[in-house]
Amino acid sequence: MKIATQITSEQTQAQVFQLDPRDSDDTLLLRRTVRSGQAVHHASNIVVLGDVNPGAEIVASGDIIVWGVLRGMVHAGYPDNENAIVCSLLLAPVQLRIAHLLSRPPDGFQVQARPEFATIKNGQIVVEAWINGRPARK
Repeated sequence: MKIATQITSEQTQAQVFQLDPRDSDDTLLLRRTVRSGQAVHHASNIVVLGDVNPGAEIVASGDIIVWGVLRGMVHAGYPDNENAIVCSLLLAPVQLRIAHLLSRPPDGFQVQARPEFATIKNGQIVVEAWINGRPARK
């Protein structure tokens, strides 16, 4: 009888615990630079261990993380995931999209030599410094 009670307790705990929608077993890991003319589309998160050159395109329904220089076009949260983020060691995209929003660097834009991330806050794309090895939470 005690075993049945224990199983019920474990089942209840399992039902209460929910995974973060960002946790995904099907994250695409690219161990290369994405070159001009190349396009990568994936139905989850994308991690690039390399650069994303101008003329390259990355589209993901989840987050996009670039462990390198991001100078191409990225669209995270395609088509309507407003919780998606874009992170890069050097964030200088030609065009950055998250969900339905679009952002371009302003004229005279100076690239910051530090890791940054972009997210949606108050209905607009905001770029902030990536502090202490992780992006700030909403």
